[in-house]
Amino acid sequence: MIGYKLFRQRKDGSLGPLFINRKQRLKLNEVYEAEEHPTKGFAFRPGWHICKDKSAPHLSKKDRVWALVWFEGYTSHQRPESQGGLWYTAKNMEILNIIKD
Repeated sequence: MIGYKLFRQRKDGSLGPLFINRKQRLKLNEVYEAEEHPTKGFAFRPGWHICKDKSAPHLSKKDRVWALVWFEGYTSHQRPESQGGLWYTAKNMEILNIIKD
């Protein structure tokens, strides 16, 4: 399935997760399996968090970029529109390309 994910973009251009396992560096065109990283202050929702649409109004866009991703082994979550509406937690994800606004 295809969806959208918001990534942190470092000053060197590399990509990483927004909150959980922030030190991880992610590359385009590599399949990543979700890992479990319980983190104090965050609900435990293992899996890659991916949006159906390029929308996450509750999150800052500073130093972040949207990417088109392929994913599989997912669970759907219906969230309020203020949190982007439908999103998924996926077992596997591949970053296909960065979306330039």
